[in-house]
Amino acid sequence: MSYSSEYWIQQFFNGLGLGSIYALTAVGYTLVYGILRLINFAHGDLLMISAYTVASLIGFHLLPYPLAVAAALVFVALIGLTIERLAYRPLRGKPEETTLVTSLAVSILIQNLALMILSPQPRAFSLPSFFSATIRMGSVSFPLINIIILLITAILLWMLTLMIKKTKIGIAMRASAENLQAALLMGVNLNSIVRTAFVIGSVLAAVAGILMAGRYGRIDPFMGFVPGLKAFVAAVIGGIGSIHGAAVGGLILGFGEILFVAMLPPDLSAFKDIFVFLALILMLLVKPSGLFGRPADRRV
Repeated sequence: MSYSSEYWIQQFFNGLGLGSIYALTAVGYTLVYGILRLINFAHGDLLMISAYTVASLIGFHLLPYPLAVAAALVFVALIGLTIERLAYRPLRGKPEETTLVTSLAVSILIQNLALMILSPQPRAFSLPSFFSATIRMGSVSFPLINIIILLITAILLWMLTLMIKKTKIGIAMRASAENLQAALLMGVNLNSIVRTAFVIGSVLAAVAGILMAGRYGRIDPFMGFVPGLKAFVAAVIGGIGSIHGAAVGGLILGFGEILFVAMLPPDLSAFKDIFVFLALILMLLVKPSGLFGRPADRRV
Protein backbone atom coordinates (compact mmCIF):
# COMPACT_ATOMS: atom_id res chain seq x y z
CA MET A 1 0.00 0.00 0.00
CA SER A 2 1.58 3.31 -1.10
CA TYR A 3 0.49 6.90 -0.54
CA SER A 4 1.55 10.22 -2.01
CA SER A 5 3.79 12.70 -0.19
CA GLU A 6 0.77 15.01 0.16
CA TYR A 7 -1.06 12.34 2.10
CA TRP A 8 1.80 11.97 4.58
CA ILE A 9 2.10 15.74 5.00
CA GLN A 10 -1.59 15.85 5.88
CA GLN A 11 -1.10 13.05 8.38
CA PHE A 12 1.85 14.94 9.87
CA PHE A 13 -0.34 17.95 10.65
CA ASN A 14 -3.07 15.66 12.00
CA GLY A 15 -0.46 14.14 14.31
CA LEU A 16 0.60 17.60 15.48
CA GLY A 17 -2.99 18.50 16.39
CA LEU A 18 -3.80 15.26 18.20
CA GLY A 19 -0.41 15.08 19.91
CA SER A 20 -0.78 18.63 21.20
CA ILE A 21 -4.12 17.77 22.82
CA TYR A 22 -2.55 14.75 24.51
CA ALA A 23 0.41 16.90 25.59
CA LEU A 24 -1.80 19.51 27.30
CA THR A 25 -3.73 16.83 29.15
CA ALA A 26 -0.61 14.84 30.08
CA VAL A 27 1.07 17.91 31.60
CA GLY A 28 -1.91 18.28 33.94
CA TYR A 29 -1.43 14.68 35.06
CA THR A 30 2.26 15.12 35.65
CA LEU A 31 1.94 18.37 37.62
CA VAL A 32 -0.22 16.72 40.26
CA TYR A 33 1.73 13.47 40.26
CA GLY A 34 5.03 15.29 40.66
CA ILE A 35 3.93 16.74 44.00
CA LEU A 36 1.47 14.23 45.48
CA ARG A 37 2.30 11.01 43.60
CA LEU A 38 -1.41 10.99 42.76
CA ILE A 39 -2.68 9.59 39.46
CA ASN A 40 -5.88 11.55 38.96
CA PHE A 41 -7.99 9.51 36.54
CA ALA A 42 -10.79 12.05 36.89
CA HIS A 43 -8.54 14.51 35.06
CA GLY A 44 -9.77 13.36 31.64
CA ASP A 45 -13.39 14.10 32.54
CA LEU A 46 -12.52 17.77 32.89
CA LEU A 47 -12.16 17.84 29.10
CA MET A 48 -15.80 16.84 28.83
CA ILE A 49 -16.98 19.38 31.40
CA SER A 50 -15.23 22.27 29.63
CA ALA A 51 -16.64 21.32 26.21
CA TYR A 52 -20.19 21.02 27.55
CA THR A 53 -19.86 24.31 29.43
CA VAL A 54 -18.89 26.18 26.27
CA ALA A 55 -21.56 24.40 24.22
CA SER A 56 -24.26 25.25 26.78
CA LEU A 57 -23.29 28.91 27.13
CA ILE A 58 -23.18 29.35 23.37
CA GLY A 59 -26.25 27.21 22.70
CA PHE A 60 -28.42 29.27 25.05
CA HIS A 61 -26.90 32.53 23.78
CA LEU A 62 -25.72 33.45 27.26
CA LEU A 63 -22.22 34.62 26.35
CA PRO A 64 -20.16 35.31 23.24
CA TYR A 65 -17.48 32.76 22.41
CA PRO A 66 -14.46 34.41 24.12
CA LEU A 67 -16.38 34.93 27.36
CA ALA A 68 -17.87 31.42 27.16
CA VAL A 69 -14.36 29.94 26.90
CA ALA A 70 -13.13 32.09 29.80
CA ALA A 71 -16.13 31.04 31.91
CA ALA A 72 -15.47 27.38 31.08
CA LEU A 73 -11.84 27.67 32.18
CA VAL A 74 -12.84 29.24 35.50
CA PHE A 75 -15.62 26.69 36.05
CA VAL A 76 -13.35 23.72 35.36
CA ALA A 77 -10.66 25.17 37.63
CA LEU A 78 -13.27 25.36 40.42
CA ILE A 79 -14.32 21.76 39.69
CA GLY A 80 -10.69 20.68 39.95
CA LEU A 81 -10.30 22.47 43.28
CA THR A 82 -13.51 20.91 44.57
CA ILE A 83 -12.36 17.42 43.63
CA GLU A 84 -9.03 17.98 45.35
CA ARG A 85 -10.63 19.35 48.52
CA LEU A 86 -13.39 16.77 48.91
CA ALA A 87 -11.91 13.59 47.47
CA TYR A 88 -8.12 13.77 47.62
CA ARG A 89 -7.09 15.99 50.50
CA PRO A 90 -8.70 13.74 53.17
CA LEU A 91 -6.65 10.83 51.76
CA ARG A 92 -3.34 12.67 51.69
CA GLY A 93 -0.65 10.44 53.15
CA LYS A 94 -2.68 7.27 52.55
CA PRO A 95 -1.36 4.45 50.33
CA GLU A 96 -1.27 5.23 46.62
CA GLU A 97 -3.71 2.39 45.94
CA THR A 98 -6.35 4.23 47.98
CA THR A 99 -6.05 7.47 46.05
CA LEU A 100 -5.94 5.59 42.74
CA VAL A 101 -9.23 3.82 43.44
CA THR A 102 -10.72 7.09 44.67
CA SER A 103 -9.78 8.86 41.43
CA LEU A 104 -11.47 6.12 39.41
CA ALA A 105 -14.58 6.47 41.58
CA VAL A 106 -14.61 10.25 41.03
CA SER A 107 -14.28 9.72 37.29
CA ILE A 108 -17.20 7.29 37.19
CA LEU A 109 -19.27 9.65 39.36
CA ILE A 110 -18.66 12.58 36.98
CA GLN A 111 -19.53 10.49 33.93
CA ASN A 112 -22.76 9.21 35.43
CA LEU A 113 -23.81 12.65 36.61
CA ALA A 114 -23.21 13.88 33.06
CA LEU A 115 -25.37 11.06 31.72
CA MET A 116 -28.19 11.96 34.11
CA ILE A 117 -28.02 15.71 33.53
CA LEU A 118 -26.97 15.98 29.89
CA SER A 119 -28.29 12.73 28.35
CA PRO A 120 -26.08 10.14 26.62
CA GLN A 121 -26.80 11.43 23.13
CA PRO A 122 -23.82 13.08 21.39
CA ARG A 123 -24.17 16.75 20.58
CA ALA A 124 -22.68 18.81 17.80
CA PHE A 125 -19.92 21.23 18.76
CA SER A 126 -18.46 23.92 16.57
CA LEU A 127 -15.85 26.60 17.00
CA PRO A 128 -16.09 29.96 15.17
CA SER A 129 -15.89 29.58 11.40
CA PHE A 130 -12.31 30.85 11.37
CA PHE A 131 -11.16 27.62 13.03
CA SER A 132 -12.73 25.45 10.35
CA ALA A 133 -10.73 27.02 7.54
CA THR A 134 -8.43 24.90 5.40
CA ILE A 135 -4.84 25.78 4.61
CA ARG A 136 -3.62 24.95 1.11
CA MET A 137 0.05 24.64 0.25
CA GLY A 138 0.23 23.66 -3.40
CA SER A 139 -1.50 20.31 -3.68
CA VAL A 140 -1.49 19.80 0.11
CA SER A 141 -4.41 20.89 2.28
CA PHE A 142 -5.01 20.47 6.00
CA PRO A 143 -7.34 21.97 8.62
CA LEU A 144 -6.21 25.24 10.18
CA ILE A 145 -7.37 24.01 13.59
CA ASN A 146 -4.38 21.65 13.78
CA ILE A 147 -1.99 24.60 13.54
CA ILE A 148 -4.05 26.60 16.05
CA ILE A 149 -3.98 23.68 18.50
CA LEU A 150 -0.19 23.44 18.15
CA LEU A 151 0.29 27.19 18.67
CA ILE A 152 -2.00 27.33 21.71
CA THR A 153 -0.23 24.31 23.21
CA ALA A 154 3.21 25.79 22.61
CA ILE A 155 2.22 29.14 24.16
CA LEU A 156 0.61 27.56 27.22
CA LEU A 157 3.54 25.22 27.85
CA TRP A 158 6.00 28.10 27.39
CA MET A 159 4.07 30.17 29.93
CA LEU A 160 3.96 27.21 32.32
CA THR A 161 7.71 26.68 31.98
CA LEU A 162 8.36 30.34 32.79
CA MET A 163 6.05 30.14 35.79
CA ILE A 164 7.73 27.00 37.10
CA LYS A 165 11.26 28.40 36.68
CA LYS A 166 10.85 32.09 37.48
CA THR A 167 8.07 32.60 40.03
CA LYS A 168 8.05 31.97 43.75
CA ILE A 169 5.11 29.57 43.57
CA GLY A 170 6.77 27.74 40.67
CA ILE A 171 10.01 27.31 42.57
CA ALA A 172 8.04 26.03 45.55
CA MET A 173 6.31 23.51 43.28
CA ARG A 174 9.68 22.31 41.98
CA ALA A 175 11.01 22.03 45.52
CA SER A 176 7.95 20.05 46.63
CA ALA A 177 8.33 17.69 43.69
CA GLU A 178 12.06 17.26 44.40
CA ASN A 179 11.71 16.55 48.10
CA LEU A 180 8.35 17.16 49.73
CA GLN A 181 9.50 16.74 53.33
CA ALA A 182 12.40 19.16 52.88
CA ALA A 183 10.09 21.69 51.24
CA LEU A 184 7.67 21.46 54.16
CA LEU A 185 10.51 22.01 56.62
CA MET A 186 11.49 25.12 54.66
CA GLY A 187 8.00 26.55 55.18
CA VAL A 188 6.33 25.69 51.87
CA ASN A 189 2.55 25.72 52.19
CA LEU A 190 1.58 22.34 50.76
CA ASN A 191 -2.12 23.15 50.41
CA SER A 192 -1.31 26.26 48.39
CA ILE A 193 1.06 24.33 46.12
CA VAL A 194 -1.46 21.54 45.55
CA ARG A 195 -4.26 24.02 44.81
CA THR A 196 -2.04 25.75 42.27
CA ALA A 197 -1.16 22.45 40.60
CA PHE A 198 -4.82 21.44 40.37
CA VAL A 199 -5.86 24.83 38.98
CA ILE A 200 -3.16 24.81 36.31
CA GLY A 201 -3.79 21.17 35.40
CA SER A 202 -7.55 21.74 35.24
CA VAL A 203 -7.20 24.79 33.01
CA LEU A 204 -4.89 22.89 30.64
CA ALA A 205 -7.42 20.05 30.52
CA ALA A 206 -10.23 22.54 29.87
CA VAL A 207 -8.35 24.06 26.94
CA ALA A 208 -7.61 20.58 25.59
CA GLY A 209 -11.29 19.63 25.87
CA ILE A 210 -12.48 22.67 23.93
CA LEU A 211 -9.86 22.14 21.22
CA MET A 212 -10.62 18.42 20.98
CA ALA A 213 -14.37 19.08 20.72
CA GLY A 214 -13.75 21.64 17.99
CA ARG A 215 -11.46 19.25 16.14
CA TYR A 216 -13.96 16.41 16.08
CA GLY A 217 -17.15 18.49 16.00
CA ARG A 218 -19.06 16.50 18.63
CA ILE A 219 -19.23 15.97 22.37
CA ASP A 220 -20.64 13.27 24.66
CA PRO A 221 -20.41 12.44 28.39
CA PHE A 222 -17.61 9.90 27.84
CA MET A 223 -15.51 12.00 25.47
CA GLY A 224 -12.79 12.68 28.04
CA PHE A 225 -12.27 9.21 29.50
CA VAL A 226 -10.25 7.51 26.75
CA PRO A 227 -8.24 10.64 25.84
CA GLY A 228 -7.52 11.00 29.56
CA LEU A 229 -6.19 7.45 29.69
CA LYS A 230 -4.10 8.10 26.59
CA ALA A 231 -2.72 11.29 28.12
CA PHE A 232 -1.71 9.27 31.17
CA VAL A 233 0.04 6.83 28.83
CA ALA A 234 1.79 9.82 27.21
CA ALA A 235 2.95 11.03 30.64
CA VAL A 236 4.32 7.58 31.44
CA ILE A 237 6.10 7.36 28.08
CA GLY A 238 7.70 10.78 28.59
CA GLY A 239 8.50 10.12 32.24
CA ILE A 240 5.68 10.93 34.61
CA GLY A 241 6.68 13.82 36.84
CA SER A 242 8.48 15.61 33.97
CA ILE A 243 6.68 18.46 32.20
CA HIS A 244 8.75 18.36 29.03
CA GLY A 245 8.57 14.56 29.12
CA ALA A 246 4.75 14.71 29.21
CA ALA A 247 4.72 17.12 26.26
CA VAL A 248 7.07 14.94 24.21
CA GLY A 249 5.13 11.81 25.19
CA GLY A 250 1.90 13.43 24.03
CA LEU A 251 3.37 14.31 20.64
CA ILE A 252 4.84 10.82 20.24
CA LEU A 253 1.51 9.25 21.06
CA GLY A 254 -0.41 11.57 18.74
CA PHE A 255 1.92 10.95 15.82
CA GLY A 256 1.99 7.23 16.48
CA GLU A 257 -1.79 6.94 16.63
CA ILE A 258 -2.28 8.92 13.41
CA LEU A 259 0.41 7.00 11.54
CA PHE A 260 -0.94 3.71 12.84
CA VAL A 261 -4.36 4.54 11.38
CA ALA A 262 -2.80 5.86 8.17
CA MET A 263 -0.91 2.65 7.49
CA LEU A 264 -3.74 0.28 8.35
CA PRO A 265 -6.49 -0.82 5.98
CA PRO A 266 -9.69 1.19 6.65
CA ASP A 267 -11.50 -1.77 8.20
CA LEU A 268 -8.79 -2.03 10.90
CA SER A 269 -8.53 1.67 11.76
CA ALA A 270 -11.02 1.26 14.61
CA PHE A 271 -8.34 -0.70 16.49
CA LYS A 272 -5.97 2.27 16.74
CA ASP A 273 -6.11 2.21 20.54
CA ILE A 274 -4.13 -1.01 20.43
CA PHE A 275 -1.10 1.09 19.51
CA VAL A 276 -1.51 3.31 22.57
CA PHE A 277 -1.49 0.57 25.14
CA LEU A 278 1.06 -1.52 23.26
CA ALA A 279 3.37 1.49 23.38
CA LEU A 280 2.83 1.70 27.15
CA ILE A 281 3.64 -1.98 27.64
CA LEU A 282 6.79 -1.72 25.53
CA MET A 283 7.92 1.42 27.35
CA LEU A 284 7.41 -0.17 30.76
CA LEU A 285 9.38 -3.21 29.64
CA VAL A 286 12.27 -1.27 28.10
CA LYS A 287 12.43 1.90 30.24
CA PRO A 288 9.97 1.84 33.14
CA SER A 289 10.84 5.40 34.19
CA GLY A 290 10.01 6.84 30.75
CA LEU A 291 12.09 8.77 28.25
CA PHE A 292 12.96 11.68 30.54
CA GLY A 293 12.38 10.13 33.95
CA ARG A 294 14.73 8.48 36.36
CA PRO A 295 13.74 6.17 39.25
CA ALA A 296 14.88 8.76 41.78
CA ASP A 297 13.91 11.82 39.74
CA ARG A 298 11.40 14.00 41.56
CA ARG A 299 11.67 17.17 39.54
CA VAL A 300 8.66 18.81 37.94
